Amino acid sequence: MDLAERTRRRVTLRLMPYLVLIYLTAYLDRANIGIAKLQMQGALHFTDEIIGFGAGVFFLGYFLLEIPGTLIVERWSARRWLARIMVTWGLMATLSGFAGLLPLPLSARAQFYWLRFLLGAAEAGFFPGVVVYLSHWFRPEDRSRAKAWFMIAQPLSIVVGLPLSRWILETVHWHGLAGWRWVFILEGIPPVLLGFVTLYYLTDRPEQARWLPDDEKAWLVAELAREERQRVVAGRVGGFDALRDPQTALLAASFFFIVTGNQAILFFLPSITDNMKSMSIVWRTVVNVLPYVCSVGGILLNGYLAHRTGRNRLHTAAPMILSGISLGCAILAGSHLALVIAFFCLVGFTFQAYLPVFWSIPSGFLGKSAAATAVGLINSFGNLGGFVGPYLFGYLRTSTGSYQAGLWCLTGCMFLAGILAASIRTNSSPRQ
Repeated sequence: MDLAERTRRRVTLRLMPYLVLIYLTAYLDRANIGIAKLQMQGALHFTDEIIGFGAGVFFLGYFLLEIPGTLIVERWSARRWLARIMVTWGLMATLSGFAGLLPLPLSARAQFYWLRFLLGAAEAGFFPGVVVYLSHWFRPEDRSRAKAWFMIAQPLSIVVGLPLSRWILETVHWHGLAGWRWVFILEGIPPVLLGFVTLYYLTDRPEQARWLPDDEKAWLVAELAREERQRVVAGRVGGFDALRDPQTALLAASFFFIVTGNQAILFFLPSITDNMKSMSIVWRTVVNVLPYVCSVGGILLNGYLAHRTGRNRLHTAAPMILSGISLGCAILAGSHLALVIAFFCLVGFTFQAYLPVFWSIPSGFLGKSAAATAVGLINSFGNLGGFVGPYLFGYLRTSTGSYQAGLWCLTGCMFLAGILAASIRTNSSPRQ
């Protein structure tokens, strides 16, 4: 095995399992409201519009600290910043279980909104911080594969967390608290504990890695330094370069529309499947999980193909457009349950497959500080779609009494995201 492959494997085995684990807990604490709402709505008399707004207001808090977070990871310490984020978001997630019970002069609805907002503010910077952190450890040609492994934490958190959340919801009623409260409380504790582990387990830079042999460390440091010299020559290394590059705005717009569609599906798919009353609760849970099982395969396959072809624009735009086609077919399938389930599985296979390729694009045309700024900016503005999607979908559901209008709206968002992504200018294959 040559030096490059040996180094890549060692870094991957050291970092990726742990990063997947901590992102899994982050995404679960963000998404478990989709299950908790099944009891929460009746207990607190919340409509779908209220739940949708609460699910989305998370992203308004998330919006605030994205760019500062990525720059802190780039210029200070990834492990310290990520550890801080994990402890504070875990505490906010746990407090969400006490919405309506906190001794505050606020209604249950206001407490719910503020807790979701603070959860978003606490988690802000985590995802783009890890994206920047991976650029400290992997060469450009290796980043799509590395990010593919990291991104599978999103669907895995649903595959693992949804049955767990459903089990807590139905069976845990300790100390007189309803199951939906324990969903938030029990799933908020692990990130607090993992935050302290992060301080000791992660290493900020390759030159500090005592677990890397000297020859591998020297090779990796030299490769990353060579990449940075190329960016300096190109003159795109400062934060302002990211702000003035039109590709950054195009990436942010594309990400906004795909997140609008994806986040609404994430939060309301449990409600859609819960209406399939002809099936037992167990089978409804299975149907809810299946699209995310497919999503794991889609992310890994698309990341692998992008690594082989280097055609990042194709492997970003195509999954978005295919998601819109699959969701449209699911709507048209109407009452044909088997077809609806099959098309939702196709949606699952494609709707997150763009992730590892999409997040490799900024570091392909910008230097480190500029790329960190771009990642923060794209994730910050793009994730406002996480507010718009659930709120708009909840509003349409409450107004029309049907899921169909909201689903067609999401279909349009996915198509528009794909069209914008197809316009992105990317570099040629790293091999070339």
